[in-house]
Order: sequence, then C-alpha cells, then structure tokens
Amino acid sequence: MEKVGIRELKNHLSAYIRKVEAGDVVLVTDRGVVVAELVPPGHGARPGIHPGLLELARRDGLRLPIREVPPERYDVPRPKVDLGGLTVQDLINWERGDR
Repeated sequence: MEKVGIRELKNHLSAYIRKVEAGDVVLVTDRGVVVAELVPPGHGARPGIHPGLLELARRDGLRLPIREVPPERYDVPRPKVDLGGLTVQDLINWERGDR
C-alpha cells in the first residue's frame, strides 16, 4: 500500500492508475492525512468482508481475499468440556473460595 500526496498523484496519475490496475491500493493524502483510496474495481467496501478486515487492509496493508470468504470459515471450533454437571460459575466460585 502506497501513500501519495494530491500534487504527486496529479503529476503522475497514469503511473498510479497502472499500480491500481495491477492490484495495489494507493492512499491519497492531503497534508499528510489520508483523504481517499484508489482501489481496483470490486475491491472497495465489499459484502461478505468483515469491516475490521477492511480497516486492517486500509491501515496496515492487509491483502484481502479475491473472492468472498464464508463467515463460517472465521468460526473457531470450541472444545467440548465435561464439567461434571457444574456450571462455569460454580467453578469460579470454587476457585475464589472465601475471597
């Protein structure tokens, strides 16, 4: 991900458009503040992409997947634990004791 000032972008627009066409993201700045993003078609706000991932892509250069990732792919399987009929609150109370 590359940052470019407005004047630099204006003076070399064709070169930056070629970078975007190749799949890069170009952040446009005005006095050091990001004011716009140049992204390839279909890579802007996309349905099926978590907003947090979009923010990481914008801020830290995370590369987003080309196709939509189903939400179930993000789910982490939770282990099944037998608590012997106790609840988690029972275990917390036992751990705390008389505190």
